[in-house]
Amino acid sequence: MAVAIRLARGGAKKRPYYRIVVADTRARRDGKFIEKIGHYNPMLEKDDENRVSFDTDRVKHWLGEGAKPSDRIARFLEAAGIVEGKTRNNPNKGKPGQKALDLIEEKKAKAEAAAEAAKEAEEAAKAAAAAPAEEAPAEEAAAE
Repeated sequence: MAVAIRLARGGAKKRPYYRIVVADTRARRDGKFIEKIGHYNPMLEKDDENRVSFDTDRVKHWLGEGAKPSDRIARFLEAAGIVEGKTRNNPNKGKPGQKALDLIEEKKAKAEAAAEAAKEAEEAAKAAAAAPAEEAPAEEAAAE
């Protein structure tokens, strides 16, 4: 029989309270369990000592029997120093998604187009400023 150490939800709507239980993996989340070994109250502050508590002797016993902790329970056990922490490395976690990359490319294209338009406008202004300056001396010479 495959056994897991996991959370069983209790409490009211929008007020969760969890029991840390040892249960058959085929049993429902809040259903039949073998043993209750602790509790977890996520409504308490993170530094509150009553937020997570469990019987370490029973946890060690069940881990020795081959029980697999769920991800959340494994993190609790790592924090308590009962289990060695897994090294977690997700290099793609901080990278932007495809939509964000598309938006960045659009912004770059718009910025390049605006810069090019500004450059062309500047060149046209220089040409316009230079052209009347050349015509003015010719008009003065013709007037004399």
